Amino acid sequence: MNDTIAAIATPLGKGAISIIKISGYNALNILKQLTQKQDFTPRYAYVCDIFSDGVLLDKALVIYFKAPYSFTGEDVCEIQCHGSPLLAQNILQACLNLGSRLAKAGEFSKKAFLNHKMDLSEIEASVQLILCEDESVLNALARQLKGELKIFIEEARSDLLKLLASSEVLIDYSEEDIPSDFLKEVSFNLEKQIASFKDLLDFSNAQKQRNKGHALSIVGKPNAGKSSLLNAMLLEERALVSDIKGTTRDTIEEVIELKGHKVRLIDTAGIRESADEIERLGIEKSLKSLENCDIILGVFDLSKPLEKEDFNLMDTLNRAKKPCIVVLNKNDLAPRLELEILKSYLKIPYSILETNTLNSKTCLKDLSQKISGFFPKLDTQNKLLLTSLAQTTALENAIIELQNAKNHLETLELFSYHILSAIENLNLLTRPYETSQMLDSMFAEFCLGK
Repeated sequence: MNDTIAAIATPLGKGAISIIKISGYNALNILKQLTQKQDFTPRYAYVCDIFSDGVLLDKALVIYFKAPYSFTGEDVCEIQCHGSPLLAQNILQACLNLGSRLAKAGEFSKKAFLNHKMDLSEIEASVQLILCEDESVLNALARQLKGELKIFIEEARSDLLKLLASSEVLIDYSEEDIPSDFLKEVSFNLEKQIASFKDLLDFSNAQKQRNKGHALSIVGKPNAGKSSLLNAMLLEERALVSDIKGTTRDTIEEVIELKGHKVRLIDTAGIRESADEIERLGIEKSLKSLENCDIILGVFDLSKPLEKEDFNLMDTLNRAKKPCIVVLNKNDLAPRLELEILKSYLKIPYSILETNTLNSKTCLKDLSQKISGFFPKLDTQNKLLLTSLAQTTALENAIIELQNAKNHLETLELFSYHILSAIENLNLLTRPYETSQMLDSMFAEFCLGK
């Protein structure tokens, strides 16, 4: 904690700028030596020459943040230089030569946490905000970074501390009768708290599934146009397209974003009976992908009458029992597919889209509108979010302890034990538990005869 640390804060690779951060008691002194300038007003931006051993390295924008008004709570200096990775490395090396050391992974955030600038929930949110690939979750993460999850947990802790304080007082004065309405009121409060925790947990688990991306399998008989649809959705020639049947022998996976949602596209081998061993293995993988996907694109050739392979595909779709979009491809040609027969044969909920891949952008637009209708609607505007397995586990354990406390309401010692355990689990989301807080709550709420 007493070391002055430095690191490059921008990603590897060339860009317009690179940012070097320095944090610690010696940060300002290092900046003065690098710039050969002595006066810096906190939070003012200066354009300065950057030197190393008297050699000019760059002209950069520098900012000084005076403790405790910085990200880490220490003196922090930022150097925004030109984006050459070599230049950034040279400036970083100059910082190290002047007495700082190279920061470890996450060490700036660790300093922020230890200096009480951020709690664990805000740290987790900042990490997930960097990694987030789903537009719908950005709002929830921004609110968590602002501290709303911390406030929620703090309010819950405060309520539980009051319950614990009440219980401890009644244990100490066991000769007095427990108030008649105490057990009823405590039971109601516990049920309310458990329900709010379960709501947070359920929403977070649902959002966690979304973060993995919606798996979309493109299936159909050979030459129905599956690979052409994949290429249209990617706006590039990703998959080989040929009039020869069976050219797709394996699944092809790509990730795209549709209307703010991460979608994993899986192009599969054409489903048919085949004596070719490699093609047969590809078809088996196609069928396997249907078990693990969220949405199916069942592709039919609108320009040809239904045949055995189409009926086999419809049987496969019926068995899969997944949300399905029936894509009637090649609508630029004269239609020959018996649509009413297809509709009567399918026994699953489905949506129909007629399209072709002659204009990739139009095809992508049509498919995007149709596919996005199958995405689950989750309101993230007024929701909090757990962003890690550790947070989820802590809240699950807190719920279990509160349920145990509710089951032992008439045994105050056990009740207190489980309430305390629940509080300790909540602390894992934000900050360490302090016994003095319970004592403060007790003295504030009760008169113990001085």
